[in-house]
Amino acid sequence: MSTDDNASHNDTQDALQALEARAYAAFDDGELAQAADLFGELIGHAPEIPYLHYMRGLAHKYLRNWPASLQDNLRAAQVRGDFDEATAWNAGIAASALGDWAEARRQWTHCGITLPEGEGAITGDFGVACVRLAPWKDAEVVYMNRIDPVRARIGNVPLPESGFRFGDIVLHDGASTGRRTHGEREVPVFNAMQRLQASDMATFTVFVQCDGPEDVAALEAMTLPGIGTVEDWTATVRRLCRRCSYGTPHRHDDDAGNDDGGGWARERDLGIAAQGRAAVEKLLATWTAAAPGRVLQAIEQREHPLSDPEPGQVWWLGEEEEDERANQG
Repeated sequence: MSTDDNASHNDTQDALQALEARAYAAFDDGELAQAADLFGELIGHAPEIPYLHYMRGLAHKYLRNWPASLQDNLRAAQVRGDFDEATAWNAGIAASALGDWAEARRQWTHCGITLPEGEGAITGDFGVACVRLAPWKDAEVVYMNRIDPVRARIGNVPLPESGFRFGDIVLHDGASTGRRTHGEREVPVFNAMQRLQASDMATFTVFVQCDGPEDVAALEAMTLPGIGTVEDWTATVRRLCRRCSYGTPHRHDDDAGNDDGGGWARERDLGIAAQGRAAVEKLLATWTAAAPGRVLQAIEQREHPLSDPEPGQVWWLGEEEEDERANQG
């Protein structure tokens, strides 16, 4: 190779290294569309390098561009030749989002995951875990029942602002972002990617008064057609005053809205998943009539749309990674 050829080769290598640095920087900054384009440009120069296909697939995954993500990951696996677990998981996530069950089953089998027999959608019992809803926004964490490696049914009543509902089937990421306690054990927390199937249960915000936890327990134990579940948000949610946000008149005691002060807060904010308002009204009428001291103050319903991530948001990190990033910032 002549001196000129050697210099030209070095210049080309320097330019490609600079291009790769820009691609990773764009990804790290949450500029996913730009990152996908830059990794695509690199692939044009070096299509034989598997991690470039993988990284473009990763950018497309967080853009939730599932056809492109599946294609990228399948190409990465083809170029690599041998098995790579991260590539297979991302291909499985994309295939599940697309409802390509043959491909999803193929990828989970490659990962050594035992699946229910059949050829269609996977419906099994993969245990209880937690999911961060809209991790690019408020990241409310709720419990879910996993029906396959990356699909789950929401088991709590999410706050209306999330746009999610009790019973929704969501697609979640494959990597755990934290841990939460469930009973006597810890379960993983996963980031929700999107809702795949909407529940027929709407969310009703209900404001009541009652004398003690046995009153709430009685309500939670009641069954009625059209009622999905009842959740005492006063006990489980720590947020700004929900009653004020709904314009429901009440007094602000020191311990109102939570039980942390050592006493019982009579005012309770409940989340009720139900198919319609009439079912909620019947449930509360039966409950209030069954014991003294039970007061129904208001039943509210407000629909909120699902949110989408914005460019520049790095929402897929784990909780420890987020803390580390915040400290560095």
